[in-house]
Amino acid sequence: MRAVVITKHGDPSVLKVEQRPEPPPPGPGQVRIAVHAAGVNFADHLARVGLYPEAPKPPSVVGYEVSGTIDAVGAGVDEARVGQRVLAGTRFGGYAEIVNVKAADTVPLPDRLTFEQGAAVPVNYATAWAALHGYGSPKAGERILIHAAAGGVGTAAIQLAKPTGVEIHGTASPGKHQVLKDMGVDRTIDYRRDGWWKDLPPYDMVLDAIGGASLRRSYNLLRPGGKLIAYGISALQQGEKRSLRTVLPQLLPMLRGFNLTKQLSDSKAVIGLNMLALWDDRGTLEPWIGPLAKALADGVVTPIVHAAVPFDNAREAHRILAARENIGKVVLVP
Repeated sequence: MRAVVITKHGDPSVLKVEQRPEPPPPGPGQVRIAVHAAGVNFADHLARVGLYPEAPKPPSVVGYEVSGTIDAVGAGVDEARVGQRVLAGTRFGGYAEIVNVKAADTVPLPDRLTFEQGAAVPVNYATAWAALHGYGSPKAGERILIHAAAGGVGTAAIQLAKPTGVEIHGTASPGKHQVLKDMGVDRTIDYRRDGWWKDLPPYDMVLDAIGGASLRRSYNLLRPGGKLIAYGISALQQGEKRSLRTVLPQLLPMLRGFNLTKQLSDSKAVIGLNMLALWDDRGTLEPWIGPLAKALADGVVTPIVHAAVPFDNAREAHRILAARENIGKVVLVP
């Protein structure tokens, strides 16, 4: 089978399409998926440059999510599922034509959605669901701030938050503001403007995918009782190669941490969200992708796909993410 391989750490040119052995027949509780699309995440970009310690060492195949058709099932799985269109979480290995996954880590893909849209769901929407409903518990009338609102998790969070009746503010570059307004964002914020945070109201919840120095600023924007949910560290990587000059100024504020005495006095919560850690602990993504099945079927969420890029041009998919050009999801197609 064909797969996109990180041959070594480096810029997008290290991504190569290679022939790899097909996975073995699915084991008990597993299904085999013929992949039609694979999601590309910022974690994949970090893995490529060598800033993601949990990723397999090169040469390796990364990828957390796919969509496709089940073409075989293991023991204990209903054989009627063969031929079913699904989306699924993959514990790496998603950048390939064929994957085996736990049946519990799959969700039926509604007919109204394309395979490309399906591949946009497992990581982004599970992360947004965990942040908003697992930790945040938004209530009508509250105000939330979503950083990187035009990205994959950001657009997912907007769609999942809107039905709760919250007021949504989002940061993004100016060229993306109109799309966010069309999605229902109540206030768009240009994060490139000096002092952009100085005239903002206090927030009940801040979703921060930036990390680094952004975390302290996000904390200060909370009202008493507010929650900062941090799920990304995109500030640690700028451009296409690893650079300590970029990493250290952003990493040091995170290493210094928060003053817990002040945090208690402020009555604010700081929550770290790593879907891989939750997945490993529970042994399945079902607690987070399971609830999405109804939202997908009911049309509450409709994934936004910025670009569907062929395997042979995977380096372009990574370039788009590194340049922060995307509105919504970038996916690879075999």
